[in-house]
Amino acid sequence: MKPSVTSAPAPSLPEVHASVATTHPSLWKRLFAFAGPAYLVSVGYMDPGNWATDLEGGATFGYQLLWVLVLSNAMAVLLQTLSARLGIITNRDLAQACRESFPKPVAVALWILCEIAIAACDLAEVLGAAIGLNLLFGIPLLAGVLLTAFDTLLLLWLSGFGIRKMEAFVIVLVSTIGVCFLIEILLAKPSITAMAAGLIPRLDDKSLYVAIGILGATVMPHNLYLHSALVQTRQIGHSETDKRQACRFNLIDSVVALNGALLVNASILIVAATVFYTRGVEVKEIQQAHQLLAPLLGTSLASIAFALALLCAGQSSTLTGTLAGQIVMEGFLNFRMRPWLRRLITRAVAIIPAAATIMLAGEAATYRLLILSQVVLSLQLPFAVIPLIQFTSDKEKMGVFANRAWVKMLAWITALIIVGLNIRLAWTTLGDWIENAGQWRPIMIGLVVPMAAGLVLLLGYVAVHPYVRRAKSQPRAGFPEPLRLPGEAGSLAYQTILVPLDHSERDRTAVSHAAALARQHGSRVVLLHVEEGVTSQVYGPLASTAEIEQGRAYFQSILNTLQETGVKAELVVRHASGPHKEIVQLAREIRPDLVIMGAHGHKGIQDLIFGTTINGVRHDLDVPLLIVK
Repeated sequence: MKPSVTSAPAPSLPEVHASVATTHPSLWKRLFAFAGPAYLVSVGYMDPGNWATDLEGGATFGYQLLWVLVLSNAMAVLLQTLSARLGIITNRDLAQACRESFPKPVAVALWILCEIAIAACDLAEVLGAAIGLNLLFGIPLLAGVLLTAFDTLLLLWLSGFGIRKMEAFVIVLVSTIGVCFLIEILLAKPSITAMAAGLIPRLDDKSLYVAIGILGATVMPHNLYLHSALVQTRQIGHSETDKRQACRFNLIDSVVALNGALLVNASILIVAATVFYTRGVEVKEIQQAHQLLAPLLGTSLASIAFALALLCAGQSSTLTGTLAGQIVMEGFLNFRMRPWLRRLITRAVAIIPAAATIMLAGEAATYRLLILSQVVLSLQLPFAVIPLIQFTSDKEKMGVFANRAWVKMLAWITALIIVGLNIRLAWTTLGDWIENAGQWRPIMIGLVVPMAAGLVLLLGYVAVHPYVRRAKSQPRAGFPEPLRLPGEAGSLAYQTILVPLDHSERDRTAVSHAAALARQHGSRVVLLHVEEGVTSQVYGPLASTAEIEQGRAYFQSILNTLQETGVKAELVVRHASGPHKEIVQLAREIRPDLVIMGAHGHKGIQDLIFGTTINGVRHDLDVPLLIVK
C-alpha cells in the first residue's frame, strides 16, 4: 500500500499562521514575542484530570510521590521541546507529518484515536468547570455540565482578537490558578523537610498505581499536536540562524511554562498531603476536598480559592482543547470545519456522557468518570509520542536539527517509561472493569480484547513503519518533494476569467488581479453582479430603483475601464435572493478557467450571520478559485 502523499499542505491554524512578528532589536522583546505557545500547552498539564490524581496521591501517600511529578515534568519538557522543534523546522504540525508519512488508513486510525482522546480530555474539562460552578455558586452539577456548552460563544469571541489576545487570556487564567494555590500553601503551612524527602524516588505496591495515574495524567497526547502548530504562529525566518534562535526561545518558553504547571500540580499534592494525609482524612472526590478545606484550615478563603482555581482550570483547558481539535482534523484529514461547529460537536460528545452519568449514577460517579478520561488519554499517548520521536530524529526531514544521539536516547527512554506505565494503567483499569462487570462480563471481554489487540497491532505498525520502508528502499514517503510542473512553461492559460462583484471595496482588488492575468494570457473577463434586493427578487431584470441604477453605473464604469485598457470584458447582472447559486450557474454556463473572488473578511459570528458565499462556491464548482483580500 502506498503512503498518503499530498502536495504542499495548508498551513497549520491558517487564521493565525505567522501572525506574530518576532524581528525586534531588543533581546527581551524577541523573547517576549516567542513567549505564549507553551503557556497554552501548559494548561493541559493542570486540567481537572490532573487534580484527581494529585489529590489522591497527596491524601493517600503524603509527600511520597512529589518526585513522580518532577520526573513527569522533565519528560513533558523534553517531548514538548521536540514538538516545538518539529513545527519550527518542517513548518508542519505533528498531525500533518503523520498524514504525509503513513498510509491513509493508518493516518485515519490515528486521527480517530486522537479525536477520542480530545473528547475524553474535554469530558474532564466539562466536569471540572461544572464542579467549580457548583462549589462557587451552588449550581447543580447537571445544570453546570449543560451550562458549559455556552463556552463555545466565549471561544468565538476570543478567536476574533487573534492568537496573542487568546494567549493573554489563558495566561490570566493560569496566573489565577497559581495565585489561588499560593494562598492554599500559605494557609496549609507544609513541612519543608517532608517536602524535600518527597523528592527522593521510592515506590511500593500501594503507591505504584497512583504514581502511574499521575504520570498518565501529566503527559497529554493532544498537547504534542497542539504545540507543533502553535509555534508556527510566529514569523520565523528560513535561515538556519533564524530557526536556531526560534528553537532556543521556544525552549525557554517551554521550561518556564511547564515548570509553572509543575508548581500547580505540586501545590495540589502538597495541600492534600498537609491538610488531609497528616490528619488521616481520606479524600476520594474533588467536592469532598473543597468541603473539608475550610474546617481543617479554619477559613472559608481556602475553599473559595480552591473552587475558583478549578473553574479556571476547566475553562483554560477548554480553549486549548478546541485548538487541538482543529489542528488534528485539518492535519490528519486535510479537512476544515468551522470552529464554532467543531467546538459544538466536541462539547456535545463530552456533555452527553457526563450528563448521563450524573442522572443515572449520581454526582458521586463524576470522580470515577474523571479517572476514566485519564485512562482513555493514556491509550492514545503512545501513538503521538513514537511518531514525534521518529520524525524529529529523521535527518531527511529535520536536516541539521535532527535529534542528536543523546537526545534520541533520552527521548526513547522517556517513551518506553511513559508508554509502559500508561499501558499498565490502562491494563489494570480495564482488568478491574472486566472483573467487576458481573453478568456483562462476556460482553465486556468481547469488546475489550479485540480493541486491545487492534491497538497493539496499530502501535507495532507505527513503530516499525519507518524502518521497513527504508529496508525496502521505497521512494521517500515523508514530506512532499518540490513541485514539478507538467509540460512546458506557460502551457497553462486562462481563456475566461469570472469575477463576481458585490459593490464593495474588495471589487477593486479582485478586478485588478483579473486584469493583470487577462493582459498576460489574453483572457476574456466576465464580471458578474447579483442584485439581492426584494424589488429585484420580485421584478427581476425589470426592477429599477435609485440604488439599482446607481449600481449599474458603478459596474458599467468598471467595464469601461477594463475595455479602455485593452482587456476583453463583459458584464452580467442577475437578480436573485443570494449570489451563491447565480455564481455557480453562470460558471457552469460559460465554463471559466478561473474564478476570482474578494474575501469578505467576516469572522466568528459575523461569518454565520452574513453567510459564506466563497465556501459555497468552492464546494459546488470544480474550477480553480482565487480568493484575494
